Amino acid sequence: MLPGLEVDAPAQGDLTQLRVLGILRDRRARVTDLAMFLGVDKSSMSGLIDRAERRGLIGRDKNPDDRRALDVFLTPAGLELTERLYAQVRTTMEPATERLDADQLRTLATLLEPILIASAGPGPLRPR
Repeated sequence: MLPGLEVDAPAQGDLTQLRVLGILRDRRARVTDLAMFLGVDKSSMSGLIDRAERRGLIGRDKNPDDRRALDVFLTPAGLELTERLYAQVRTTMEPATERLDADQLRTLATLLEPILIASAGPGPLRPR
């Protein structure tokens, strides 16, 4: 955990759930794709989704392209929590990055990209 980053109680202590919220921030995803991407089995992912759904953070709906598959998506409450968390991370990281000029920020992003992509799992959610 980053110093100074306070996570709301619904997501506290569950890094995988935080990752799911971050992934769903700008897309809908199939439960099976999330499980593959995060390297967890489908039953574990289903349990995580169940808990987030009970908290009102995630909703489920049939996939428009495959009616047998379920998509998960952020509810307004999930989106609001995710936006607050991203704002807290930006605020926490700002003192460390505000001294960097534009070239240094680009270099930092270039150096971090392979690390972040390598931590991503396989499948359709993998960053390009």
